[in-house]
Amino acid sequence: QVQLVESGGGSMQAGGSLSLSCAASTSTFSTYALGWFRQAPGKEREFVASISWRGNTKYYADFVKGRFVISRDDAKNMVYLRMNNLKPADTAVYSCAAVPFGVEVITPVGYDYWGQGTRVTVSS
Repeated sequence: QVQLVESGGGSMQAGGSLSLSCAASTSTFSTYALGWFRQAPGKEREFVASISWRGNTKYYADFVKGRFVISRDDAKNMVYLRMNNLKPADTAVYSCAAVPFGVEVITPVGYDYWGQGTRVTVSS
């Protein structure tokens, strides 16, 4: 089992930036693909970004390309999401997820472990 804990959420004005972090409790962190998802009130959970277990492949949802950056630090068992030029539409609970040896994993059903999420609120 893997425990994931997100942090870094908060409130921000449109156009601002926030950095989210996700800490994982596992001895084999480097073998996990990692993803970020978000869910706004009344909407389905949607894919935001992912990074493969080898770290050489990244995927982004169209609505965050050019604004968000996913990265990982295997030495610290951490995955990050840098969110730039935030928009009110980015308001949601952001969750990180993990799956062993994942490469192209861009749907929620492809992940085995989930964090509880961190809330992001963007005001106009």
